[in-house]
This record gives sequence, structure tokens and C-alpha cells, in this order.
Amino acid sequence: MTHDLLTRRRLLAAGGVAAATGLLVPAGLSFTVPASAKGLAPTPSMRGGSNNYRPGAPIVKRIGGGGFLMTGTVRRAGDGAPLSRQRIQIWAHTTEGHERDPESHGATLTDENGVFRMEMPQIVPAFGQPHGHLAYDSGDFKTVFLRPVMRSSKDTSLEAHFVLQPA
Repeated sequence: MTHDLLTRRRLLAAGGVAAATGLLVPAGLSFTVPASAKGLAPTPSMRGGSNNYRPGAPIVKRIGGGGFLMTGTVRRAGDGAPLSRQRIQIWAHTTEGHERDPESHGATLTDENGVFRMEMPQIVPAFGQPHGHLAYDSGDFKTVFLRPVMRSSKDTSLEAHFVLQPA
């Protein structure tokens, strides 16, 4: 059996590469690039993220007895620069309390690399889903509420990342 140099598969692959690199764009035409492709797009608030939100929750070292780790980053939209000293509020339904309880809420500040971390009690399912709530609400940037869902109620950590745009 002979192998043709130009098989259908190679032709399709070459056409895909040419289209992706712009080699097939007729002269005078151009592609419109969305604004978010020119930089890091801001994080939108998630549906249900603000449920049981408590403005002004205190900055704490940890919520309750710990055992679960909530981590993440905070960056500026556009250039992606890490944002230090940004206040992130965290709350959840845990083994120690419901997400509406004041003692289930706490806030922390990002470090010089825009990283935050908070120990808290193990998150347990509420309304069938194990999830956390996080908010950026400091005022320099637009408020964002997140509600990340855990893959399993047995997970012992959860990450959430914020990309903020100026208020």
C-alpha cells in the first residue's frame, strides 16, 4: 500500500493551521478581536453569590476551628497585576454553622502577590451542593460575588479567583 503525501487528514490539518494563522484571510479583510482578548477580562458575579452576604464582616485569622482551606488570587483586569491588601469576605454552610450565621463569616486580606487564604470548618452541602461564598467589596474596584461549587463534599479545599475592574 502506498502512502500519498497529501492525505485528506493532512489537507484538513493544513487548512486548519492556515485558517488559525490568518493565511486564508482575503486581502483587505480582518478579524475583529474582542476587548477581553487584549487583556485579562474581569470576573463577573455568580448567580447566588451574594446569598447571606453580611457587609463589613470582620477580618479574622480563621473562621471557627478550621480544617478546610479556602484560597485564591485577586488580580487587576487588563494587565493581570496582582492586587495586594484587598479585602475578601468568605462564608459557607459548614460543620460548625449555617452560612447565614455571623460566626460563619470572616474576611481576610490578600498578600503582596494578590493571594488570599482562610482556614475554616469543613464545608457541607446546602441545597444539595457543597459550595462556598466569597465577595470582593472594598470599593476601589467593582463588587464581585462568587459561589464556587466543590467537586465533592469530601474535598478539604476550594479555590476562587478574582479579576477586578475599577469601580
